[in-house]
Amino acid sequence: MRIGILGTGNMAEALGGQWARAGHEILVGGRSAERAAALAGRIGARAGTLKEAARFGEAVLLALPHDTVLDVLGGAGDLGDRILIDCTNAIGPGLLLTTGPGPGAARRIAAATGARVVKAFNHVTPTVWSRTPPVFADGPLTVPLCGDDADALAAVAGLAKDMGCDPLVAGPLARADLLEATTAFLIGFWHAGRDPRTMLPPPAALGG
Repeated sequence: MRIGILGTGNMAEALGGQWARAGHEILVGGRSAERAAALAGRIGARAGTLKEAARFGEAVLLALPHDTVLDVLGGAGDLGDRILIDCTNAIGPGLLLTTGPGPGAARRIAAATGARVVKAFNHVTPTVWSRTPPVFADGPLTVPLCGDDADALAAVAGLAKDMGCDPLVAGPLARADLLEATTAFLIGFWHAGRDPRTMLPPPAALGG
């Protein structure tokens, strides 16, 4: 698959590197040509502008600080026919969502761009996505996906599988609001040095 990446930070490197190793063709676009070229060199990709990355292929990874997203997308060109993978987190001081009432980050991005947005890869750190593969004692890492377009969901599920992960379609894009809030909640556990899995009994223990 041809994948454009908007951004040159740690998430862009972790996910882009995994997909490049899996044989996908990657074009990295950034606000800094030097940073885009450096990242492309590290992961075996091509470098270009944000607009070139947005138009490059079937899928586009949005890997930018959330507070810059709408400004950058405004200059990236038409994304109306693209699969846009949103791995951003709109989390501010106190680990609270900065989107306030109303739609969450992914739904606002979809409304602003008209793209086929899939919320994915936002719930853990770049360090985890850099593992080859992201597999732990309990097995492959599950990647929840939220989106309204079946073909887009299938394509992003394939990218998760290419990394060695287990994709889980968690519902329409409206449920991305819950995924974003859950991520903020989980980060609080991890920052406190606690394992959030300890609050979850195995499914068989939940009863009927």
